Amino acid sequence: MFEATLNKASTLKKLIDAIKDLVTDGNIEVSETGMNLQAMDSSHVSLVSLVLHTDMFEHFRCDRAVTLGINLPNFAKILKCSGNDDSVTLKAQDDGENLSIVFESEGQERVSEFELKLMDIDAESLGIPDQEYNTTIKMSSSEFQRIVRDMTVLGDTCSIGCTKEGVKFSVHGDLGAGHITLRSNASVDKEDEAVEIQMEEPVELNFALRYLGFFTRATPLCGRVNISMSPDVPIVIAYHIGDKDAEGAGSLSYYLAPKIDEE
Repeated sequence: MFEATLNKASTLKKLIDAIKDLVTDGNIEVSETGMNLQAMDSSHVSLVSLVLHTDMFEHFRCDRAVTLGINLPNFAKILKCSGNDDSVTLKAQDDGENLSIVFESEGQERVSEFELKLMDIDAESLGIPDQEYNTTIKMSSSEFQRIVRDMTVLGDTCSIGCTKEGVKFSVHGDLGAGHITLRSNASVDKEDEAVEIQMEEPVELNFALRYLGFFTRATPLCGRVNISMSPDVPIVIAYHIGDKDAEGAGSLSYYLAPKIDEE
């Protein structure tokens, strides 16, 4: 038996909305430590990793490890039936065929119950290797979303370059070119607007803007985004849930391989 209650259904709604356009069907692994999902998009270009620890939930019970095969767009449709202040309880029997989803309003005047058919998804377990990154940028998630949106106007590939002075986003396309530079300013008054850079050596890599655009759908989850880069390895764009910079109660991370120049 698995049962978990979240105080705010809106948090789960934002999480699934941030994943469903990249990953259609995914296995959510549930264990006594929490819930996690790892899946590649259909093009096998990017990887999504969602980790929710038990302390994120008001109530969490998992008698034995269970795999929930879920169609994420359909899950998102059911979550849209909740009010923003509703709590949500997820339940599944060990060998059950459905995921039970129950929404309760704050005073429990309204209780909505739904069932989502579970799927048997044949997906290999993905091991994300531990990687030390020599550059980490912490910045406003809404500013990052705006930059990606602005870059997309001019082209489909964004270059992200980082030095101790700042981080530079560049695009070159048929219409022209654009460059946006953010200076490192960890001491600004508004913490959410600060740009913090930790780096060992300058790095510059190219990425597909289409995927960066998908990743920024997680912006409503957190005021800050962590961007980790190293030469020739996938970039990691992480949004922490519950705590802006620490792992907190969970995290949603996206991995994207850099584009290689074909000369």
